[in-house]
Amino acid sequence: MMAIPLAGALAMLVPANRFLRTGFAVRAFGTAVSAATLLVAISALTAFDFGATSRVQHEVDREWAPAIGLRFHLGVDGISLPLVVLTALLTFLCFLYMLRHPPEGGRIRLLTALLLVLEIGMLGTFTALDLVLFFVFFETVLIPMYVVIMLWGGAGRRAAAYKFILYTLLGSGLLLAGMLLVGATAGTLDMTELAARHGSGLTRGLQITAFALMGLGLAVKAPMWPLHTWLPDAHTEAPTVGSVLLAGVLLKMGTYGLIRVALPLAPEGARFWAPWLGLLAVIGIVYGALACLAQRDLKRMIAFSSVGHMGFVLLGIATLTPVGINAALFGNIAHGLITGLLFFLAGSVKERWGTTDMNALGGGMLGTSPRLASILTFASVASLGLPGLAGFWGEMLALLGAYRPHADLPRGTFVTFMAVAALGAMLTAAYFLRMLSKLTHGPPDGVAEARRPAAAVSMQEYAAWVPLIALTLLVGLWPKTLLDVTTGPVRVLFGGG
Repeated sequence: MMAIPLAGALAMLVPANRFLRTGFAVRAFGTAVSAATLLVAISALTAFDFGATSRVQHEVDREWAPAIGLRFHLGVDGISLPLVVLTALLTFLCFLYMLRHPPEGGRIRLLTALLLVLEIGMLGTFTALDLVLFFVFFETVLIPMYVVIMLWGGAGRRAAAYKFILYTLLGSGLLLAGMLLVGATAGTLDMTELAARHGSGLTRGLQITAFALMGLGLAVKAPMWPLHTWLPDAHTEAPTVGSVLLAGVLLKMGTYGLIRVALPLAPEGARFWAPWLGLLAVIGIVYGALACLAQRDLKRMIAFSSVGHMGFVLLGIATLTPVGINAALFGNIAHGLITGLLFFLAGSVKERWGTTDMNALGGGMLGTSPRLASILTFASVASLGLPGLAGFWGEMLALLGAYRPHADLPRGTFVTFMAVAALGAMLTAAYFLRMLSKLTHGPPDGVAEARRPAAAVSMQEYAAWVPLIALTLLVGLWPKTLLDVTTGPVRVLFGGG
C-alpha cells in the first residue's frame, strides 16, 4: 500500500516534457495510483481474518537499525484496519474530485506528489508497530499538508500554515519525549510487546509523566480544547482536498495514537489523567458547538464542528472502558465519512458561488441547486447524530461509557460529563439546523440567487459523494459491521481475552 504511492510520488520528478505533459494527465495519473492503493487496501480487508481481529495480521517485520533495536514493523488488527481503508478511500476520492475540480494555483505535479506522500504517512501511522517508526510516519504528514495549505489555500493561507506547523511540531516533540521515556525504561520499542506488558516494569510516576507527554502531543493533532486553535484556520484556508484529508484522516491520528500507544503503554498514567481528559473533552464539545453558532463561514463552521465531534471521541477514551474505546473508534470512522462529505460539499458551494459566507449566500438553495442542497441536508443531519446514520452511534456509546466509567474513576464526575456532553449534542443539532435554515430553505436571495450555478453537479462530484453517503448509511443502520471488528482488540487492550 505504501510502495505504490511512493512510486507515484517519485514519478512526478520526471520532467513534464517527458512524462505526463498536461495537468489533466497528471491528475488522471494520481487518480490511478490512488485507485491501485485502494485496491490493495480492499484486498487486505478481504484477506483479513475477522475471526481473530485482535491478532496482528498482514505483518511485515524486518531489521531497520539493529544497533539501537529499531525494526521496520508493520501490521493491522481490528483497531487499525478500518482507518487504513478509510485513508485509502478518502485519498482516492480526493484525486477523483480533482479530475474535474482542481484547486486554483496550478502546479498540479507538485500537488499530486504531496498528496501521495501524505497518503504514505497516514497509512504508515495506522500500520506502524514500532514506536520510532510510528513517530516517523506521524511526522511525514506535516510538511506535505503545510505546503498544500501554503500554496493552494485561501487568502489567509500563510498564517494558517504557520500555525498548523508550529502547533503540530511542538506536539510532536512532546510525543517523542514520552515514547522514548517508555521505550528506554522498558528496553524495547516494539509496540506489540509493550502493549502485552500492560505497563509492568514501569513505575507509576513514570507512567503518569509519560502519559502526560504523549497525551499532550497527540491531543494537539486530535485536536483537544484548548490546543485546537490551529484547526479552524487550517480547515478554512486549505483547498477542498486538503480539508477533506485533514478532517477525515489527520485528526484521527491523534485519537488513534492515544488508543494504540498511550493507553496500553502507560495504563496507570491513563487512570491518573482520565478525569482531566474527560473534562477537557466535554469543554471542547460545548465550546465547539457554541463557536459553530457564532460562525458566518460554512467551512469555518464545519471546522469548529470537528472540535465538538472529536470531543466525544476523547470522552470515550477518557472512560477507560471497552464501551468508551469502541465509541471512540466508531466516532473516528463516522467523523471521517461525514465531515469528509461536508468539506466536499463546502468546496462545491464555493466553486459555484465564489464564497462560503452564509449571510452572503442567502437561502433558497433547494430551489437553485436542489441536488447539492439535498446532499448537504443529509450530511448535516448525519453529523448532528440522527439515529440510523453513522454519527449517532459514536456519540451515544461515548455517553453510555461516561455513565459507567472504569471502576477506578469517579463515577459522579463522569456522569456530570455525560450530562454536559448531552447538552453539547443538542447544541450540535441547533447549529446544523440554523445553517440549513440559512442556506437551503426560504426564498432565494443573496449570492445564491444572483449567481445561479452555471453547471449541474458533475459526475466527479457524485463519484466523491456517493461512497461516503453509502458508508454513512451502512455503518449507521448496521453498526455491528464496525463494532464486531473493533471489540476483540479493545478487550485485549484492557487485558481481556
